[in-house]
Amino acid sequence: MATRINLLDWRAARRARRRKEFLTMLGLSVGVGIALLGLGYVTMTGAVEHQDRRNAYLTAQIKDLDKQIKEIEELEKVKANLVSRMNVIQQLQESRSATVHFFDEIVNTLPDGIYLEAIKQSGQNVTIEGTAESSGRISAYIKNLDASPWFRNPKLVVIKTGEKNKQRNSEFTLQVTNLTKASADDASAGGPP
Repeated sequence: MATRINLLDWRAARRARRRKEFLTMLGLSVGVGIALLGLGYVTMTGAVEHQDRRNAYLTAQIKDLDKQIKEIEELEKVKANLVSRMNVIQQLQESRSATVHFFDEIVNTLPDGIYLEAIKQSGQNVTIEGTAESSGRISAYIKNLDASPWFRNPKLVVIKTGEKNKQRNSEFTLQVTNLTKASADDASAGGPP
C-alpha cells in the first residue's frame, strides 16, 4: 500500500468550500427574498385590484341610490301636491255647508223692517250694510246676531238717520264675526261650538 500525502493546503480547501457554501446560501437567500417580494407584490396588486372592484361596485350602487333618492324626492313633491289639492278640495267641501249655514242664519236673525243692501266677508269678519225702519230694529238685529250660535261680537259701525220718500229710515253698517267658516267641522257634526 502506498501512502498518500495530501500536499494541498487543507485550510484553503475549507475556505473554498465555505465560500462556495456562503455564495450558495447567499444566492438562495436572494432568490427567496426575490420570491417573497414577488409574492408580496402579486398579493398587494391583487388586494388593490379587489379593492378597486369593490370601490367601482360601491360607486355604481351609490349612483343607483342617488337615482332612487331623486325619484323618491319627485314622488314626495307629487305627493305633497296631491295632499295640498286634497286639502283644498276638503276645505271647499267644508265651506260649502258653511256657506249654507251662513246665509240661513243671516235670514233667521233678520227682524221685520230691516233690509240688507250689502254683505261683505273677509276671512271671519263680515260687514253688513242695510236700511232699517227704526233704530230699535237695528238693536233687535244686533241682539239676534249676538244670540246666534253662528255669529259673535256684533258691532254697530255707522248709523245714519234720514228721510226717504217721506219716511224716516236709518242706514247702518254692522260688523260681526262669522263662526261658520271656523267651525265647518263642528257644524257638520251637529252644531256650532
